Amino acid sequence: MTTNNFKTPLATRRQLLKVLGAGAAVGSIPGLVRAQAAPTIRVGYWPIAAGLPFYAAVELGYFKEAGLNVEAVRFASAQQIMEGMLSERVEGSANGTGSGNIAIGEIAAPGSFKIFCANPSNLKNVLDEVIVPVASTAKTIADLKGKRVGSGPGIQNVTLAKTILERGGAVGATVIELPIGQHVAALAAGQLDGAYTLEPTGTIGRLNGTTRVLEAGVISHYVLGDSMAPWFGGVASLTSGFIKKNPLVAKRYIDAYAKGVAYVRSKPAEARQYLKGYTAIEGALTAEVPLAAYTLHNEFTASDIAYFQKFYDLFLDKGIITKRLMVDSMLHKA
Repeated sequence: MTTNNFKTPLATRRQLLKVLGAGAAVGSIPGLVRAQAAPTIRVGYWPIAAGLPFYAAVELGYFKEAGLNVEAVRFASAQQIMEGMLSERVEGSANGTGSGNIAIGEIAAPGSFKIFCANPSNLKNVLDEVIVPVASTAKTIADLKGKRVGSGPGIQNVTLAKTILERGGAVGATVIELPIGQHVAALAAGQLDGAYTLEPTGTIGRLNGTTRVLEAGVISHYVLGDSMAPWFGGVASLTSGFIKKNPLVAKRYIDAYAKGVAYVRSKPAEARQYLKGYTAIEGALTAEVPLAAYTLHNEFTASDIAYFQKFYDLFLDKGIITKRLMVDSMLHKA
């Protein structure tokens, strides 16, 4: 008799159940457990504060409770996460992964990504900011004209840094790509005059006395035209291929992830502890980090989609993508 349970005759499987007892479940048959086991879901994350719902869901066992085997895979940039999804090295991205990077991947391979949660930020829910050395005389973005300004790696970060500087009046500023974990040290060492960065970088620099925030919520201000507008700069997503192949598993994963979002929303102070180990901030310092908001795929309003679309259209305006990508087509439909 073959050990491949997908080829085992139905009559033989019924006989096995009879031998094991009428109350035996199919999953109790050796081999059938393996055939029905959920696949490993490898999820790429970038070490920033916006990934908190994912970090919490892993640490609190929400995925295990759902019968899922989820592997957190750390990447040096959001662009690498997108490339990892296209090459099938990971099946998903955690919040904080640049939505612009995901858009570029979608243009390269249409129909590859489905967004099920985004992390909007603005002047109130801070993720993005421009920071400078604590002793800098700069008071506005325009004061960075002709200066060396760092940005995180990847096309989304560089495009946004250049746009902020241009629209903020910082003529002639030079953008230098650098991992966000090195921004504070580079500013302290005088290698940079400013940096477009993401939390927890600004908090780390402020608490160790080396940097200060020049302006927060800069994407909402300079790209969306309203400091309180939601900037959907980061997203949690799954590949369309994984969802199609494993629809029930994908649903369980998204539901467990949503449980992580609910936890962060209801207990933000308690949730902050799970930044440890996933970002560069630990211990008591986690209480200082501003948190992004979260919008699940079934919570988007028409206004949300319009602001999200305006952000995506920036990449078309800047020639980064060659055709308009519609946000609504990328949102996961339950």
